[in-house]
Amino acid sequence: MRVSSACFAVAVALALGALAGPAHAQSDDDRATARALGQEGQQALDSKDYRTAEDRYRRADKLVHAPTLMLGLARALSAEGKYVEAQETYNRMVREGLPPGAPDVFKRALDDAKKEVEAVAPKVSGVTITVKAATGGDVPDPKVVLDEHPINAASLGVRRSIDPGSHVLRASADGFKAAEKSFSVLEGGSIDEPITLEKDNAAPAAPIAAPVGVGPAPAGSVSLTSSSTAPEAPSSGKHSALPWVAFGVGGAGLIFGAITGLLAVGDHSTLANNCTNGTCPPKENSNLSSYHTMGALSTVGFIVGGVGVAAGVILLVTQPKGDSAATPAAAAGFQIAPAIGLGSVGAVGTF
Repeated sequence: MRVSSACFAVAVALALGALAGPAHAQSDDDRATARALGQEGQQALDSKDYRTAEDRYRRADKLVHAPTLMLGLARALSAEGKYVEAQETYNRMVREGLPPGAPDVFKRALDDAKKEVEAVAPKVSGVTITVKAATGGDVPDPKVVLDEHPINAASLGVRRSIDPGSHVLRASADGFKAAEKSFSVLEGGSIDEPITLEKDNAAPAAPIAAPVGVGPAPAGSVSLTSSSTAPEAPSSGKHSALPWVAFGVGGAGLIFGAITGLLAVGDHSTLANNCTNGTCPPKENSNLSSYHTMGALSTVGFIVGGVGVAAGVILLVTQPKGDSAATPAAAAGFQIAPAIGLGSVGAVGTF
């Protein structure tokens, strides 16, 4: 027979008072506090203040572990609709059993637990949680939280005991957007609750592993590739700039050659006026030296200019057409073309 409320409270107090001796490490203060908490818990249970009853019985059992306190806690949990924990509390009492010489009130509490757990079991609900990708297939290593409590991935895809009522389910995984959904389950009912995760395109892509046996060639080695493999195209920006660099060097050489050539022509005119039959007076030695120097520099300048212009023409003709269209000079409206004539070489440009 189930112990009445008044008798149960008295029995708790008497049983806790009898818990003394070497088998119990609780202090007198702990036992006295647990006795008072047990009485408060029973009073709250009688007045249907189940939350307070749960708190007092839970605290008391932590101070002095006793079947009477566990029974009061299981009854408070069941009255709150926390059937999963209530069932486990009843079952823990049954598994632990009683020590030899246990008082009669402990025996009656254990008998009540065996009967009451049978009434609680049908009220426990169930849910089967699955995590799937929106594109199909499973999500690797998902993190699932049910009512703010992380759940073990081992319970995914199978029936999980749950209290009836409303619940909130959250799931996340690396490379996927987090998802959340709410659901409700009836007392004693079971439902399937799948949750779908969408791929997170903003997440960094996983690095692609290099094929086995392929790696950078050691320094000084020669790499042989199949004729069917197209060589890597040079950077279009660098390649398209080369002709214009060559034209720039060539233009600078031509300008330098022209200036030094004009200076040489000036020196030649002076010498022609002051020298007779190829013989110049000593005072014209400096003009004569300048004439030879400017003449040599002019020759070098025209040679450099010719080579630069020729190189620019070759590079401009041989580069891909798509690159030449993207050159900075063309984009800015600047055009230059070589001008080669009899005994002369140069460049013509438009701005």
